[in-house]
Amino acid sequence: MKSSESTNSLAELNAASPAEPDATGAEAASAKVTLLQRAIPWIMKGTIAVMDQGLIAGSNFAIGILLARWLAPQQYGAYAVAFAVFLLFGMLYQSLLMEPVGVFGVSAYGDRLRGYLQSLVRLHLVIALPMVLALCLAAGISLWLGQGDGLPGALLGLALSTPFVLLFWLVRRAFYLHHSPAPAVLGAALYCALGLGGLYLAYRLHVLSPAAAFLCIGVGAIGAGAFLSNHLRLHLQKTGIPPSVREVWKRHWQYGKWALGSAAMMWVPANIFYPLVSSFKGLAQAGELKALMNFATPMLQFYGAIALLLLPHATRVHAQQSKAALRKAAVRITVLCVLSSAAYWAFLLVFQGKIFHVLYSGRYTEVQYLMPVVALASLSWSAFFGPATVLRAMEAPDQIFGAVALASCISALVGIPATKVFGVQGAVWAMAISETLAFLAVTVLLARKLRNDPNLTAAMVMPVAESGAD
Repeated sequence: MKSSESTNSLAELNAASPAEPDATGAEAASAKVTLLQRAIPWIMKGTIAVMDQGLIAGSNFAIGILLARWLAPQQYGAYAVAFAVFLLFGMLYQSLLMEPVGVFGVSAYGDRLRGYLQSLVRLHLVIALPMVLALCLAAGISLWLGQGDGLPGALLGLALSTPFVLLFWLVRRAFYLHHSPAPAVLGAALYCALGLGGLYLAYRLHVLSPAAAFLCIGVGAIGAGAFLSNHLRLHLQKTGIPPSVREVWKRHWQYGKWALGSAAMMWVPANIFYPLVSSFKGLAQAGELKALMNFATPMLQFYGAIALLLLPHATRVHAQQSKAALRKAAVRITVLCVLSSAAYWAFLLVFQGKIFHVLYSGRYTEVQYLMPVVALASLSWSAFFGPATVLRAMEAPDQIFGAVALASCISALVGIPATKVFGVQGAVWAMAISETLAFLAVTVLLARKLRNDPNLTAAMVMPVAESGAD
């Protein structure tokens, strides 16, 4: 009897033993399938986001290149100065409206998004009006001072187009709050077609100028913004009580007041040199600087695309209250941005001679040797993006402000005399130094924030991958 039981037990053990590896293998295969299922939606959404931003970046890049070919150097310099002013307004607008949307559109107002967006449109009108008045005043002063070469017209054209371009940006942002960027691609394609089509038409009719270029951009933004706004109106349901404009403004200002200062400081290293160069060396050298910095624009637009997905994701990671998860998020975003930028600039630097000749038709070759310095500035800014994104998700824009304020002050102290003496060369080196210092400063501040924040735990509450899954 015992022998029989022993034999049966042995048989059962032998039968079970081969099954264990199969079970383990099945579990591993199931885990791989689950991980793949989670990764595929993110890859698809990321690809769509890059396509969307690629169309915007491609059209803006093409406009910059075509204007460099079609306009006289002085007129292109006027366009560069006006565009630098637009970037200042755009960064301030992003701080007060667009950047907080990436946080509050997911957290505080995620359950009543339609009413939140309606309040944002009203805020847009309030914020855009002073910008328009300031640009009109600047155009009048420029004309009164006898500024030629298209600068007064460029500022006036910018005044007419800026409200529509900024509203287009805001509406596009709404499609990324819940990871549905597909309709934004159609809007971007419409913006691209209208903007570039209008620019080519103005060139063929011999009416192309810096003012006409900004008007064409505005027309593209009007068409694309109207399309996207109508899509939101049809598909967003009315849920909950809409927040009041005052409530939204109070929350945005509480978050954005530090981001506002950061935006102003971040504008300084890359854009203050356009008016400085034009003042010290003339509008033609401002055009040369713009011709160089055009090559950095695609990477900036790429970061703008992935930021639309990564900021809400980082906000969800922050909700875990985990230091480990936030550190991993910062490292992953930094590595992604730096590797992307390195690959892009490696290609450009290898073929820079041919690229300059093809894009600018033999113009601006005298500043081609500064391309490696522009690449250094771009790589440093790429690295800055990772820790800065996590700090934004932690609702700590004051830390970003501290980093960029330090870098911008040093940039101004070094850059103003360098630009006066060396022109474009001094401006480009000042940009590279400032961006490198900004990255080092924001990295130190993030590490200190993670170390000292009492609300964060040392271990992860849940895996990062799960926090981003919908």
